Amino acid sequence: MVYPFRGRFKALTQLSAIFHDMNLKVRLWVILLWICAVAVLVDLSGRAHGLPPWWVLFGLGVIAALAERQGVFITGNIETSVSFLPTVFTAVAFGPLAAAVVSAAASSTDVRPPYGRWFVYTPARALTGAAAGLLAGPFMTAGDSAFGRILLASLAAAIANLVLDAAFNIVTLVVRGSASPLAFIGNVGPLLALSLPLYVPLVALLVYGYQVYSIWVVATFLIPALALQRLAHLYQQQRDAVGRLGEVNQQLERANLSFATALVATLDARDRYTAGHSAAVAVYSRDIARRMGLAEAEQRLVHLCGLVHDIGKVGLPPGLLEKPGALTLEERRQMEQHTAIGEHILSKVEDYSDIAWIVRHHHERVDGLGYPDNLTADEIPMLSRIIAVADAYNAMTSDRPYRDAMPSRVARLRLAQAVESQFDTTVVAAFEAVLAGASEAYRSGQREDFRIEVREATQVALRVATA
Repeated sequence: MVYPFRGRFKALTQLSAIFHDMNLKVRLWVILLWICAVAVLVDLSGRAHGLPPWWVLFGLGVIAALAERQGVFITGNIETSVSFLPTVFTAVAFGPLAAAVVSAAASSTDVRPPYGRWFVYTPARALTGAAAGLLAGPFMTAGDSAFGRILLASLAAAIANLVLDAAFNIVTLVVRGSASPLAFIGNVGPLLALSLPLYVPLVALLVYGYQVYSIWVVATFLIPALALQRLAHLYQQQRDAVGRLGEVNQQLERANLSFATALVATLDARDRYTAGHSAAVAVYSRDIARRMGLAEAEQRLVHLCGLVHDIGKVGLPPGLLEKPGALTLEERRQMEQHTAIGEHILSKVEDYSDIAWIVRHHHERVDGLGYPDNLTADEIPMLSRIIAVADAYNAMTSDRPYRDAMPSRVARLRLAQAVESQFDTTVVAAFEAVLAGASEAYRSGQREDFRIEVREATQVALRVATA
């Protein structure tokens, strides 16, 4: 943040650099605004327009400045604040010179990105405040505290403030070429139309209370109004933070998926007989979870676990995966180590502990005869039980070095025969419901989106390998 009125030469140097970086049109517009603002202030001073006591003027300036800094964004580059209230109040109660000073004070301390706004809004707000005070003046008579005249003066000052402020904004947008005037009117017009009936009576009441009672009546309202805007400002910041957090979570999910597909491509490149198996298991597992009514987060998690469920096979001895015949007892024991190896690999990845645990147990059996930990029934994680069914089905319906693929109907029958011994009954029933309504391409693992996932995995792996 740059605050030019703290006596720091560095801030002035930065503002000077920002001014010189502006394009010619914007620079000329800024120079014109400052010349007009200075000329109006000098003219008003020469006409003996009085100022209130210094502490009143200072207090109104502070309230206006705080309100300006707590603005609430309507769009990405348009914001509004309740600085309208102290500005118009000052214009009606104390005249154009005081209103120009308070308006300028509100913007002069509001130096934040984009820093060029300080050069535009400080003189523009001073001119707006002066115009509001000049239009309110004819309705105000010394010693006359009639509420009707105060209401008319407040209406005139409010219209001048809103119209002139909008005009300065439109010209600035045109000069900068950053937005369409029609878009600005469409975004701000309804807000301006609402401001008149909402704020004008409030300003009139504040002026009336000041004239009849004291300036402290004004403080008792403006300070709570400022606090209310502060709450709205904090709410908007929290909402924006939640939105950014959602984007970060989505990026993290995409990164997790990219990492998983890269691991799958590594495995598929080694074992050409099971290439695409992990992608198919991931799709089947996600669809089973959806059929079972699991939460969307669990559906995404089981899809990710399905992609990496066999990653431990990269740590098996060469030739074991490609062996055309039946495995010996020792070779089968080595093969069974792939779940523990997979867990070991994935546990080294930050935030993959849940995935590692699910992968470790995807070959457990509900009767306790599975591996590596002989878990039974509900001891096995639900997502592991889902992957076990999807894994077995795709293995049966795929060609392997030692046998041809089974027909879908045969594989489904074998799944049904193994419920309550190898597989969870609920999971098998859900998968049977999915397969019953699916195409033959889906049942055989040959549907187009299965191949797309395989290609995407390979592309990710290549990008990782060449990065």
